[in-house]
Amino acid sequence: MGAKARAYVLDSFAVLAYLAAEAGMPRVREVLRDASAGRGSVYLSLINLGQVAYIVERERGLARAQETLGLIDQLPIQILPASREAVMAAAHVKAEYPMAYADAFAVAAAQILDAVILTGDPEFEAVKDLVHVERL
Repeated sequence: MGAKARAYVLDSFAVLAYLAAEAGMPRVREVLRDASAGRGSVYLSLINLGQVAYIVERERGLARAQETLGLIDQLPIQILPASREAVMAAAHVKAEYPMAYADAFAVAAAQILDAVILTGDPEFEAVKDLVHVERL
């Protein structure tokens, strides 16, 4: 049998890059195609989903944010709940590393799932000793 299917956690940067066809979009698209074909899994924290929603609403309006959420719902992305375990894991990451709290949820998810974080956000350089980070 082949190699173990890889798990990926997206942060808001990766999702927004994909949706806006920005730098990094081809790699995110490749990971999503692999997930659709059963060759991997893709995750997004509910907190990071909220981050995508508020960024799109702030920049393009509520209707566009709602449309964006509908598009995300059609992708092979598993939305992770903000469970007590996730919140406490993210709080620990935030306490120890200089990064945004929402980004700490992506780190916590990657730790829990033994997954790779896809991002273009330079803040994630600080946590390379905790999780594998793939820069877009």
